[in-house]
Amino acid sequence: MKAQHEFFPAADVPWATTEAEGISQRLLSSSGDDGTLTGIARWAPGTSSGSEVIRHEYFEEVYLLDGSLTDISLGKTFKKGDYAARRPGMPHGPYRTGEGCTMLEIRYRIS
Repeated sequence: MKAQHEFFPAADVPWATTEAEGISQRLLSSSGDDGTLTGIARWAPGTSSGSEVIRHEYFEEVYLLDGSLTDISLGKTFKKGDYAARRPGMPHGPYRTGEGCTMLEIRYRIS
C-alpha cells in the first residue's frame, strides 16, 4: 500500500534521476516494494524509451501536464491534457519526445 500524506507542496519533493536516461521523477507516494506509486515524471528534450514495445504487470494511468510524447508504434503524438489508462500487460510505446514532457503517473496493482 502506498504511503499516506496530507496535502503538501509537490514542488518540495526533489527531482531524482531514474534508471532511464533523460527521465527524472518527483516520487510523491509509493509502496516501496511492489512498484505502486504516484509521481511526476519529466522527460528531457530528445528522450526515447528505446525501441521495444512496453508491457508491465501493474495498472498505469498517465496524464500529460506539459510538452508532448510520441508513440512510435502508433505514429501519434500526444500533448498536454491527454490521458492514458493501461491494464497490466497492455502493449504501448515505444516513445520519444522532441521538446520534452512532464506527466503525472499513477501505478497500482490489481488484486
